[in-house]
Amino acid sequence: MTVQGSDSSSRRGRRSSTMGGMPLNDMPWWRWRSNVRSALHMLSDPVFQRDVWLAGVEGYGDVTDAVYRLVEDTWLDNWSAEKYVGTIFRDSQEAALVDTAVLRVLRIMHQVGPDAQVSAYLANQGWPEAVRAARDAHVRMSMADGEDPDAPPRTLEVLAIMTRSA
Repeated sequence: MTVQGSDSSSRRGRRSSTMGGMPLNDMPWWRWRSNVRSALHMLSDPVFQRDVWLAGVEGYGDVTDAVYRLVEDTWLDNWSAEKYVGTIFRDSQEAALVDTAVLRVLRIMHQVGPDAQVSAYLANQGWPEAVRAARDAHVRMSMADGEDPDAPPRTLEVLAIMTRSA
C-alpha cells in the first residue's frame, strides 16, 4: 500500500497519470508558478531574510516553508524544471535558472537539516551562492510576468488569495 502523504499535502486523493505518477491535475500551472516565484523571491532577498525571517516576523513562513513551496507540488527535487517548459516555465533558460537555484538551496537544506534555525541557513558558506541563484531565477520570472522583481515579497496570506481557484 502506498501512502499519499499528510492531510495537508496537495497530493492527496485520486492520482492522475503521466509524469512519473505525479498528479498533474491537483494544481493548475499558474498556481505552481506563483508558489515557485514566491519561494524564489524570499530565498533571493537577503534584506527580507534578515528583517523578516531572522526577526521572526509572522506571515511569511520560514526558509523551510519557502523550500517546500519551491519543490513540493512541482517535484523539482526529483527532476528538472525543463519538464515544465511551456507550462510553469516559459523557456529553457528560465528552467535552467530555477534548476540551479533548487539544487543550491536543497544542498544547504540537506547540510543543515529541514528543521534548522534560519540562522543556520544564512550562516552556511554556500548561502550567498544560493541567494544569487534564486535571485537570477526570480528576476527572470518576475520580468517575464511583467512584475517588479524588487517589490517586497508577499505574505503567505496574500499568496493564498492570489492562488485560490476561481
